[in-house]
Amino acid sequence: MPLNNNKKLVTLIAHSAAWLCFFTLPYLVFFPRLRDFSMSNHQLASIICNNVFLVLFYYLNTLLLIPRFLVKEKWFYYILSIVVCLIVFLYAPKQIALFIAEPEPFNPNNREFIRNPAFKGKPRFTGYMRGRRPVADPYNTVLFLLIFTVGTCISVIQRWLQTEQNRKETENEKLNTELSFLKSQVNPHFFFNTLNNIYSLAVVRSEKTAPAVMKLSSIMRYILTETQRDLVPLQNEVEFTHNFIDLQKVRLTDKVTLNFTTEGSTDNLLVAPLLFIPFVENAFKYGVSTKEASSITIEIRTEGNRIIFTAVNYIVPSENNLMENTGIGINNVKRRLELMYPGKHKLTSFEKDNYYNVHLEIVT
Repeated sequence: MPLNNNKKLVTLIAHSAAWLCFFTLPYLVFFPRLRDFSMSNHQLASIICNNVFLVLFYYLNTLLLIPRFLVKEKWFYYILSIVVCLIVFLYAPKQIALFIAEPEPFNPNNREFIRNPAFKGKPRFTGYMRGRRPVADPYNTVLFLLIFTVGTCISVIQRWLQTEQNRKETENEKLNTELSFLKSQVNPHFFFNTLNNIYSLAVVRSEKTAPAVMKLSSIMRYILTETQRDLVPLQNEVEFTHNFIDLQKVRLTDKVTLNFTTEGSTDNLLVAPLLFIPFVENAFKYGVSTKEASSITIEIRTEGNRIIFTAVNYIVPSENNLMENTGIGINNVKRRLELMYPGKHKLTSFEKDNYYNVHLEIVT
């Protein structure tokens, strides 16, 4: 609430300062010494009436006519309203000024103004002939058109900026909603696969079941706390990946060679949570065999503000390929990379010599 009040106060001060400059600048330019400036009461009344009508027209145009007609593309009504306002401006202020102060009478015999005894100012503006201005006063017409142009341009620009801001907010809200949806898919997918591993241990009554449950508890605690944020410290993500790999080790045999290495400093680097896990899951899913030798190599390293993730696994020909492959995790991480690191990531995957390679680079 105080913020809105401050904004209204700033707007009021800005508008007041703008009108003050607009109305006083011409007199300060033409009469730099204020003591040389004088005018009759009627002239002063005319100027005040004109200025009041210009201010009223500005806010009538920006607050009523533009929203009601111009924005809704009712061109005829808008132009008609402006023409009516112009006619009123050229006629009404003069008539009001006549009621406020009588002009000095004009002597048609010697074509001079008759001095008004009640006028105490200098005769600078009253000692020579000055005829009546026509109804369509060019000076007042130019002033009206200037206020009309400035007001319309400001309103159109403000509405365009507001539209752009609303569009960006809508896009950001859409992206946040999509990211939240993708995260909600990643977590159950990971949880489902991990429970399958622990279930396999429980079926054979393995002594590794209890430690695996504790590891799962630690991993799920990380998922529940850290993944609510858009970015997490890279060190936390590395530790989470390490815990996940330790959990996967409980089902590995001596036929699997596993290498997990980290290199470089992780200080002050942030990364989106759960970006690496789908690729690690994929490596264990298709690179583990109980009948033949296989290997998995996972590396996370940093180079300045660049994070480089590499996963290489031997492609087991038949065993794991029989498993259901929904592709939810990999597809989600690709979409999250597009949303969170547009133009700042490079993801490549390929098969070579019966090995599947994943290479991901992120610029933070």
